[in-house]
Amino acid sequence: MTASQEKPSPKKKQDDKTREEKINEIIAEGGTIVKMEVDYSATCDEKLPVAESLAESGKLSEALDMLLSLEKQTRTGADTHSSGRVMVLIVKLCAKAGEWNLLNEKILELTKKRSQLKQAVAKMVGECCTFLDTTPNKETMLKLIDTLRTVTTGKIYVENERARLTHRLAKIKEADGEIKEAAKIMQELQVETYGSMERKEKVELILEQMRLCLATQDYVRTQIISKKISTRFFEDGKNDELRLKFYQYMIELGLHDQNYLDICKNYRAVYDTASVQTDQEKKLTAMRNVILFIVLAKHDNEQSDLIHRIQKEKILQDLPRYKEVLEKFITSELINQAAFCQQFEKELRDGVEGSPPTGAFSRDEAGEARWKDLLSRIVEHNIRIMAKYYTRIRLARMAELLALPESEAEDCLSDMVVSGAVTAKTDRLEGIIDFSQQQDPLENLNEWSSNTNKLMDLVMKTTHLINKEEMVHKHLGAGSHND
Repeated sequence: MTASQEKPSPKKKQDDKTREEKINEIIAEGGTIVKMEVDYSATCDEKLPVAESLAESGKLSEALDMLLSLEKQTRTGADTHSSGRVMVLIVKLCAKAGEWNLLNEKILELTKKRSQLKQAVAKMVGECCTFLDTTPNKETMLKLIDTLRTVTTGKIYVENERARLTHRLAKIKEADGEIKEAAKIMQELQVETYGSMERKEKVELILEQMRLCLATQDYVRTQIISKKISTRFFEDGKNDELRLKFYQYMIELGLHDQNYLDICKNYRAVYDTASVQTDQEKKLTAMRNVILFIVLAKHDNEQSDLIHRIQKEKILQDLPRYKEVLEKFITSELINQAAFCQQFEKELRDGVEGSPPTGAFSRDEAGEARWKDLLSRIVEHNIRIMAKYYTRIRLARMAELLALPESEAEDCLSDMVVSGAVTAKTDRLEGIIDFSQQQDPLENLNEWSSNTNKLMDLVMKTTHLINKEEMVHKHLGAGSHND
């Protein structure tokens, strides 16, 4: 018998587990499950209907006394199933009678009982969560949520219920305009550590944490929380809605940090989403944003690689003007800034018929800042091209080519030298910029040593050939003399 026949697949086995089995597994990890000593199933079948009939006739107190006595018996006998039935009925009768304060008291009382059974508590809490929609007013609902969150604190076997209650409380706070309070409440949850929660629900709650952090402009915490979601979760194509929501939040975060390369990558992930691929308008919008933010990103090896890969996309045939913008930054030619603005500014910022604006260069403060960044990228592109074709150039000539005052041209060049984008030296007295690269002394020494070795090899080879010729002529001369 093979190993695969002996043991079923762990993944398949996990999928087949019911919610109750998962609770049992979690409880087992925290300690041994108490073995049932007495079976009270028959007693419960007899007494529970009696308690219900007493409650319906208005004798709720007598019914609860009977049930509490039975609960003690089932708890001390370690009959988990029967204890769960009794506790669920206790909270049901309180809720049905509209005794919400009494319900809160009984929940706290039952969970604090000595040697209380974990599975029974889990069943009771699950039942109580269903009462939230039947509460008569908001104040009662908040009290019930607070009670349930109190009894579930630190209990791993009811972590899912606590997470859902916390999410609901956060939504109530947000609806009341207390966004900071809602964000603080949601941040209490560490759902990525929950073993019994479905992965999709985990992602939904983490996305809710990100949304609230963005709403409170807590961008550092948003960045930290985003790391809790693995993008591999979105690869199966079954969660496109969550995928788009995640990347939209990441784009919002990138816009605040002005991290244009990351924004481009996020828009590219949006473009690759299956639901976007089937919608031509969304597909074109995503690609427009990809193009604009890749040209906004500062030049480096990663940006250069990505811009050339974007150039090969077939969809660019449907975006001829955006394709032209892309090619201007790829071609090793100077870009005339004034001509570029005249040719592309209206379409990129305001849109034209058949090509709506993307919002990247909107007419607000943020859009103006990004447009200035684009003009800066044009200047940087032009300086890189000059460094490629010129060894030395006068500052006045460079400023003329860049269409900038000499002081601004010198500042831009200095920034690029500091960042390592180009190598240059400026003779300010003569007004000359030298783009020639200075070699490291060690590299110079290595090059000189290599050249010396090559020269010696040539000398040795030449000497050998001369000696060979002399020997041949000497041999031929000796042979002719003997003849």
